[in-house]
Amino acid sequence: MLARWFTCLLVLLLSAAAAAAQPGDADVRQAWQLLDYIAVDYGGAVADGKVVSDGEYAEMREFSTTARERIGALADNPRRGVLLAQADGLIALVQRRADAAQVAQAAHALADGLLAAYGDGSTAMPTPEPASAASLYAAQCAGCHGASGRGDGPAAVGMVPAPIDFTDMARATQRSPLALYEAISRGVAGTAMPAYAQLDEAQRWALAFHVGGMAFDAATRREGEALWAQDDGRLHAALPSLQALVRSSPAQLTQVLDARQAAAITAFLRAQPQALQQAGDAKPATLALARSQLQATLRAYADGDRKRAAALALSAYLDGVEPVEPLLAARDAPLLRGIETAMGKLRSDISAGAGIDAIRQDAAQATLLFDRADRVLQEGRGDVTAAFLGSFAILLREGLEALLVVIGMIAFLRKSGRREALPWVHAGWSLALVAGGITWALATWLVDISGASRELTEGLSSLFAALVLLGVGIWMHQKSLAGRWQHYLQARMAAALGRRSLWFLFVLAFVAVYREVFETILFYAAMWTPDTARAILAGLAAGVALLALIAWALLRLGMRLPIGKFFAWSSALIAVLAVVLAGKGVAALQEAGWIGLGAVAAPRVDWLGVFPTWQTLLAQLLVLLVAAAGFWINQRGGRTAGAA
Repeated sequence: MLARWFTCLLVLLLSAAAAAAQPGDADVRQAWQLLDYIAVDYGGAVADGKVVSDGEYAEMREFSTTARERIGALADNPRRGVLLAQADGLIALVQRRADAAQVAQAAHALADGLLAAYGDGSTAMPTPEPASAASLYAAQCAGCHGASGRGDGPAAVGMVPAPIDFTDMARATQRSPLALYEAISRGVAGTAMPAYAQLDEAQRWALAFHVGGMAFDAATRREGEALWAQDDGRLHAALPSLQALVRSSPAQLTQVLDARQAAAITAFLRAQPQALQQAGDAKPATLALARSQLQATLRAYADGDRKRAAALALSAYLDGVEPVEPLLAARDAPLLRGIETAMGKLRSDISAGAGIDAIRQDAAQATLLFDRADRVLQEGRGDVTAAFLGSFAILLREGLEALLVVIGMIAFLRKSGRREALPWVHAGWSLALVAGGITWALATWLVDISGASRELTEGLSSLFAALVLLGVGIWMHQKSLAGRWQHYLQARMAAALGRRSLWFLFVLAFVAVYREVFETILFYAAMWTPDTARAILAGLAAGVALLALIAWALLRLGMRLPIGKFFAWSSALIAVLAVVLAGKGVAALQEAGWIGLGAVAAPRVDWLGVFPTWQTLLAQLLVLLVAAAGFWINQRGGRTAGAA
């Protein structure tokens, strides 16, 4: 029974690490394609609040509803609730015939959030070679779209609708390579555009980039190349990876760049996407999505849609800030804390129904911090000293809590003469390291672990560990009083630990270590770069050495203490750890959107799990009161036993 229970626990932890299991890439891309179509073509259906094409408008209403249904049918995911709220907001915008720019913004934001939550399979895509697609285009596409892409090929005569003009700049600024790839792969219903499934993936990507660059002339590409070479970090931050380029359009880039820069950079990188690979994968992640969701939050709140504004504000943090959190924590932890505080205040003010001016002020403060963060992330590239110190601090900070729990268990078993139970503890923390390796593999090769998934894993495992430690602390305190430890030892020495107790030790060791390993793995994966790899490994080695020294000192101290004092001191330490983990667990669930966020005037002390919200402080107070009550009852019972 307990073996099955533990197996379920392990599966739950690893499942949370991977968020909800990825659905088929095709299902996600189909929903994404509907949203992209709405963003691009809505302007042809509605203008100035009036329907200009009944057929197009009916299609927009159908597609927005269908996209919502597709998202609802995807596998369960912590982010799905936010996505569905955004989808409802998009449907409302279409129904009230909102401005085309506002609908496009909402559709793009939802599409980005969808890919952030579920992925699209593009992480394993080959680097496209647009130059190789010229002959392919001539053979497969020029008959309809024309030799230069103007939609005037000989086969285009009489086609309804006419083939797409790839040189139409207004349309090209709205299209991403992913949208073009999907059209090439699946065809376009209701048109003469067939699916080109006979082409392999590399050919379809090359073709998508080729036609996606037809609207830009050579001068624009040269300008983009010069801008990219002279970049001060802002352009690289806007397009940090091939996956970001695949999903971007010039219209979306204008949220963080001016229109001319967005067009020039798009023209250059679509012609030479290998420039991203040549620059390496060490570029810092971008906060562009966070800014985009922040602006969408303001619009939703101004429109009176507080529910959607709250969902977008949460998305701005989880999808926009969380991916860069490990890097920023290593390079400027106070700045990260400032961003978290600012985003928390924004969500709190939205929940409280604050005035629009207060919400705008919150967003402005967060945007200023985003700008600082982008500069810090860019400037920190290649800094070996920062990499060493960041690596060392991460391991020390994340490993110390787990170390205290495991060392306490080992010291107790040694002190009480129960060495036969030690293999169960060692198996628990060892398996946690193995599970951490699996998590690293998942995060690196198979799935993108979303911010919500990470926070849920940390939050739930922290609360579980806090409850277990609370019980252990009260129990150990009881055994430290009035000679009860002697009676306990006599009883336990007479009989081996039960199998249930051994499984309990195993599970506690596993959970205590895995929750820390999980976060540590994500931190190292995010900060890893070829340029600073040696410094990161050196920091890791230094951290391991210091933790080993601390473990040795704690074990020696524990063995030298009289057993009554050992139980008393251990019970106090374990109770403190339970209070710390309770605060951290609730804070993580707040960041995942599972628990409300009510800001209060209180200090923030991360290492003690103290955060300025009444929910975290209340959780810690409850744990503290339960521990105090348990200790008081133990003391009273000890005096009664002594008097008898």
